[in-house]
Amino acid sequence: MWRQPVDRSRDPHREPGPINLQRHQFTPAYSGIATLFGLPLCLNQDDLRAGAVDVAVVGAPVDVSLGHRGAAYGPRAIRADERVLPHTPTMLINDSTRVKPFEVLNVVDYGDAAVDPLSIENSMGPIRELVRDVAEVGAVPLVLGGDHSILWPNAAAIADVYGAGKVGVVHFDAHPDCADDVVGHHASHGTPIRRLIDDEHIPGRNFIQVGLRSAIAPDEELFAWMRDNGLRTHFMAEIDRRGFHTVLQDAIDEALDGPEYLYLSIDIDVLDPAYAPGTGTPEPPGLTNRELLPAIRRICHETPVVGLEIVEVAPHLDPGYTTTMNARRVIFEALTGLAMRRLGLPGPDYLHPDVAGPPSNRV
Repeated sequence: MWRQPVDRSRDPHREPGPINLQRHQFTPAYSGIATLFGLPLCLNQDDLRAGAVDVAVVGAPVDVSLGHRGAAYGPRAIRADERVLPHTPTMLINDSTRVKPFEVLNVVDYGDAAVDPLSIENSMGPIRELVRDVAEVGAVPLVLGGDHSILWPNAAAIADVYGAGKVGVVHFDAHPDCADDVVGHHASHGTPIRRLIDDEHIPGRNFIQVGLRSAIAPDEELFAWMRDNGLRTHFMAEIDRRGFHTVLQDAIDEALDGPEYLYLSIDIDVLDPAYAPGTGTPEPPGLTNRELLPAIRRICHETPVVGLEIVEVAPHLDPGYTTTMNARRVIFEALTGLAMRRLGLPGPDYLHPDVAGPPSNRV
């Protein structure tokens, strides 16, 4: 019953294509039906194909595997809790690159996957199906979590379409998320990488992890498993020692060492709790938003990203909407990077000359 499709037999006939839910040219953020950035809505693959969609937003509202810490409300909050008053996509411009991503890309909201509120295991299949829906038509799925268990079905769906072993994952997180189980459960926010490697969707050496730090993980046994399976991991200790820009360049080079395509997984807790208090497992000290945001834009610009996710936003733990605001900005920077790639802008680390300052001042 929980995933019974709606009977649309009595709906009036309409031609396939995106449905614009905005009545007016200018819509403030607190008005109208909440789609991400006020985007048009698609309901099926025919809509995606008719709209020649480049990116489709998918919600995966689950948090059972985290112990109900509120991440299931993340997709709704990310869509609705905009604090910038203009909510008309074509008005938005990236301040660092002067690119208007919604003028370059056809981006839509594809709604939420069917999830079982009592079973994380039952929810994995429907999430995978909806993400695969998007990838099969050649669009990039942009998945809003939900907890990090969704990395398993999300990346598996991408591998279904692009080929097992052909997709690498760049994974920003405070935690390794590659345990075999969490209190006996194999589908969990702490186990998706183990599942993907065991299922042979993604080779271990093609997981590139950035920002790890935790007082409890990885322990020595898990550390040994990560080494044995070839995971390439950049802890915060390395970032502090070598500098974030150096580590990021290494991560990009490693991500392109073999795979033809990339999946980008961003756990919002990779940010320091000062920037992302609204998450289930905050861990100081982490990245700043001045480090993470341009990094996401750069990866989407300079590498063949075919899917991405932002997870672990728990809005009820988010005073001042700080976490949600940074998550939305991560998404906007990712879309900007995809648009920059479409436009053929040069790299690395492109900035528009009008805002970058004189060359001698550039880093």
